[in-house]
Amino acid sequence: MASEAQSGGLNEYIGHHLNHNVVEIGSGFNLDTWLVSLVLGLLFLLWFGLAARKATPGVPSKGQAFVELILEFIDGQVRDTFHGDRRSVTPLALTIFIWIVFMNTMDLLPLDLAGWLVHTTAGAEVAHHTYFRAVPTADMNTTFALSVSVFFILIGHALSAKGGLGFGKELLTAPFHAHGFMVVLLAPVNLAMNIIEWLVKPISLAMRLFGNMYGGELVFMLIAGLLGSWISFGPGVLANAAWAIFHILIILLQAYIFMILTVVYIAGAREGH
Repeated sequence: MASEAQSGGLNEYIGHHLNHNVVEIGSGFNLDTWLVSLVLGLLFLLWFGLAARKATPGVPSKGQAFVELILEFIDGQVRDTFHGDRRSVTPLALTIFIWIVFMNTMDLLPLDLAGWLVHTTAGAEVAHHTYFRAVPTADMNTTFALSVSVFFILIGHALSAKGGLGFGKELLTAPFHAHGFMVVLLAPVNLAMNIIEWLVKPISLAMRLFGNMYGGELVFMLIAGLLGSWISFGPGVLANAAWAIFHILIILLQAYIFMILTVVYIAGAREGH
């Protein structure tokens, strides 16, 4: 696939790698995003499920110790941020963090690996017309699906803590509190402000994760298209390795930010203005 940068230019090379494997199910459905997300989610469940089944009260194995270290880290972050019952919040935070880390880590796979596999098994012509993007979080559909799910979880926590009437009253009477007739006058303003506040949360979560992972993916494509094909193999490998080492920080940081903001938003949803 890297030879495309020589034959068709960098634009064609990047354009090819930015295409999803789309199947028509009513509308376009990104099969590659769905498949990779599903496999990684099942891998997370299998890993932690087996670790829980094999856990022993004595001296833990290295695998058990590593899982316990992750659990203690996530629970500590939740405990510092959320001061209510953590029994449902910590598992949610753990799922978000590990799943996003897994999806982000797909950006470290060789960019042309999928094309090489298709080229090897089905031939060059099939490979040229086959698209596969392995980073689900570089697809806005994934990040918005995650953030919208978090949004409905926030609504659920708000309703659980305040009840339907209490939550509705808060939407109409905060953040600009008033008395008497001014309550009626300020109700539309309060409602508009609260709607904006609630909608900004999932949008900011989705766009932050998508923007960072999409940008990181583009850098890998630029390095592969320029250094890997036009100059020589050596500089491309070195540049990719350097960016991959730095990108590991982005992979972990973006998962952590998404997770911790979710916990912060849950804490805010259960509290009053």
